Amino acid sequence: MTTTNEIVDKIAAEHGLTKVQSKVIVEAVFAAIINAAISGAETSIPGFGKFKVKDTPEREARNPSTGATIKVAAAKKLSFQPAKAVKDALNK
Repeated sequence: MTTTNEIVDKIAAEHGLTKVQSKVIVEAVFAAIINAAISGAETSIPGFGKFKVKDTPEREARNPSTGATIKVAAAKKLSFQPAKAVKDALNK
């Protein structure tokens, strides 16, 4: 697993930045993706992929321990679709 701090450390080391500067950049990228998602916009990063908001409808499910039927509320979720370059790199 890679953490935000590991990403920050790698960017700082590779680009001659301080960890504080690098963390500000990483957090700004995450914030931009989140703000776009909140407004319903898609974020496309060429060569990496797309972040989209998808609506999941209300549905019925079962509690596995009791077998009782419950309703799961409708919700929004953030989905990611990797770019072809990422898919190709994963499947080498």
